[in-house]
Amino acid sequence: MTDIRKNIKQHYQNKIGGELNKLRVDEWDCDIYYRQTNSFNDEAKMIALQAKGDIVDALVQSIISKARKEDGSKMFTEADRAMLLNEADPMVLTKIATHLNNAQVTLGQAEAAKESEPTQS
Repeated sequence: MTDIRKNIKQHYQNKIGGELNKLRVDEWDCDIYYRQTNSFNDEAKMIALQAKGDIVDALVQSIISKARKEDGSKMFTEADRAMLLNEADPMVLTKIATHLNNAQVTLGQAEAAKESEPTQS
């Protein structure tokens, strides 16, 4: 019998350790990289903000938590929150957050669609 804990950890490590995806943000003249998945701890921060009705803060939190540089390090820190909230174009923030937050669904749907395609004999 296999140890389920080992399998859970290995699956998660495979997801977060995989290739980074890239989003081009022309308005900022940069590329934002992101992982296929994030920790539940990071997701919980965004869920808590949404539950309180702080949708804008939740969007900014998702960018702070998920946006990465090409080397995989975080692009933003909590110290950048005020700048993002007060000095960044809301439309660009919304576009980025929407992409980062929907990336997991889109990637998951693409994988499911690929697996459900009929094979040719």
